[in-house]
Amino acid sequence: MSRLKAVAERNPQAGFRAERRDCGASVPQGLLKAARKSGQLNLSGRNLSEVPQCVWRINVDIPEEANQNLSFSATERWWEQTDLTKLIISNNKLQSLTDDLRLLPALTVLDIHDNQLTSLPSAIRELENLQRLNVSHNKLKILPEEITNLRNLKGLYLQHNELTCIPEGFEQLFNLEDLDLSNNSLTTVPAGFSLSSLVRLNLSSNQLKSLPAEISGMKRLKHLDCNSNLLETIPPELAGMESLELLYLRRNKLRFLPEFPSCKLLKELHVGENQIEMLGAEHLKHLNSILVLDLRDNKLKSVPDEITLLQSLERLDLSNNDISSLPCSLGKLHLKFLALEGNPIRTIRREIINKGTQEVLKYLRSKIKDDGPNQSDSVIETAMTLPSESRVNVHAITTLKILDYSGKQTTLIPDDVFDAVKSNIITSINFSKNELCEIPKRSTYKSCVALDRIVELKEMVSDVNLSFNKLSFISLELCVLQKLTFLDLRNNFLSSLPEEMESLIRLQTINLSFNRFKILPEVLYHIPTLEAVLISNNQVGSVDPEKLKTMENLITLDLQNNDLLQIPPELGNCVNLRTLLLDGNPFRVPRAAILMKGTAAILEYLRDRIPT
Repeated sequence: MSRLKAVAERNPQAGFRAERRDCGASVPQGLLKAARKSGQLNLSGRNLSEVPQCVWRINVDIPEEANQNLSFSATERWWEQTDLTKLIISNNKLQSLTDDLRLLPALTVLDIHDNQLTSLPSAIRELENLQRLNVSHNKLKILPEEITNLRNLKGLYLQHNELTCIPEGFEQLFNLEDLDLSNNSLTTVPAGFSLSSLVRLNLSSNQLKSLPAEISGMKRLKHLDCNSNLLETIPPELAGMESLELLYLRRNKLRFLPEFPSCKLLKELHVGENQIEMLGAEHLKHLNSILVLDLRDNKLKSVPDEITLLQSLERLDLSNNDISSLPCSLGKLHLKFLALEGNPIRTIRREIINKGTQEVLKYLRSKIKDDGPNQSDSVIETAMTLPSESRVNVHAITTLKILDYSGKQTTLIPDDVFDAVKSNIITSINFSKNELCEIPKRSTYKSCVALDRIVELKEMVSDVNLSFNKLSFISLELCVLQKLTFLDLRNNFLSSLPEEMESLIRLQTINLSFNRFKILPEVLYHIPTLEAVLISNNQVGSVDPEKLKTMENLITLDLQNNDLLQIPPELGNCVNLRTLLLDGNPFRVPRAAILMKGTAAILEYLRDRIPT
């Protein structure tokens, strides 16, 4: 029951003063009337320099319309309206808030980001129901101790202020799950700083030289961002954080890579732009679940053979180090992305590196010494060899499990190529850099990629490369490869994908760059396992953020060099994205300065502009 109704049941006009009528045009009466019914009031972007009294007193004053008409219909009984639970006053010119804030004790959401606040009133302690407080992008220099009284708070957003310290007692916020303190001037984190329910903590872009050991007490923490600080070491206790999944330590002063014996769930480790000189087996042996390892811009001179311990690794960034050679065993990993630029590598020709990840891995695999045929025996031709088998890399089939018929400039994959597989296990197919088109002839119709023969390998194949051909459609035979995880279709003439691709229930990466797509193919939204969609250099004119949000595993979306005239703010809600590439599109906002800050900054910028 609202406090209005409680009093009105005794006397409809008792205990209230008439609502102020000087709210001005910035807060129309209709907006207040709607707020009493919905419990939500949005005053963002109204150029307010102060919060009108009628807003603070919306729960306690008699509405203006009540003084004009004392007979009310069932829908207009103002004393039965709900108390305000959500107040948004973002993007204004507020320099302070008054203690009248205590008149809104039912608030669960208070959003005052993008103002000019230098402090918060002590009365904030009385908002005991508050669950989400956003005070980001203000000028706060200090937080009131009373903020630690908000025991129901789940999300606290303080990024982009001028805070130099965190008040004692933060551990009392035992329901807090999401805390963002990035882009402040913090030099220390209190020793008692341990929040038992915290899932996400962002301390990036501060001036921290160390982290307290107590941080390891956050047993539910999954996401820790300490990018852009002055950290020289990481407390060994951090290695005991069993729930940690994402750890960002970029742009610090680390000389050693931490060891993580208990971080069995760690999926992403970002330690680029530090001063790390050595990578050893002890650093790698516990990273059983790692998917992304960012080591760029350090001082590494070598990569150990133990890199093969990272069997789940998908993205490895070694760019801008002092690495002169790579272990051949690296070729055994199923990497989707390997960055090597900026290293003095002498053992791999530059032309191979320039061809990209799969060519580098293929080269490294070819150098592995094993008990199989020698490299000189890769191409076999005897009296028993089928005519086209002389052009098939048999060593690749028997040892590397790759069916490779790339770079032949052919319009047709001969049946003999598939016959060469015999009883061998094949996990990868590479038919790239040919002239494969759409419907050549073979008795009746047949795909010129011989996709009807690919079906024979459906129980084995996980990687298919059809890039640099002339495909204008995808045959339905490809859709039966239910073990497919990686599909490369770049540099073709594709403008659509068949809806039957929805059956690719394990597909994780699809590369559609340099084709003719005008929209993101609808079927992609229905492949829940997708983690990377690369669709740069097409003609894509729009994206659907609501459908993208349903792709819960999507972490990489490359939309560079398309025809996007605008980026929907709701795209900022796709919080699982770790890499969002938008350069080379004709939109005006976000501006280049925002794009240069990276994915997290882009998503935050977009979220701040979602109309409510």
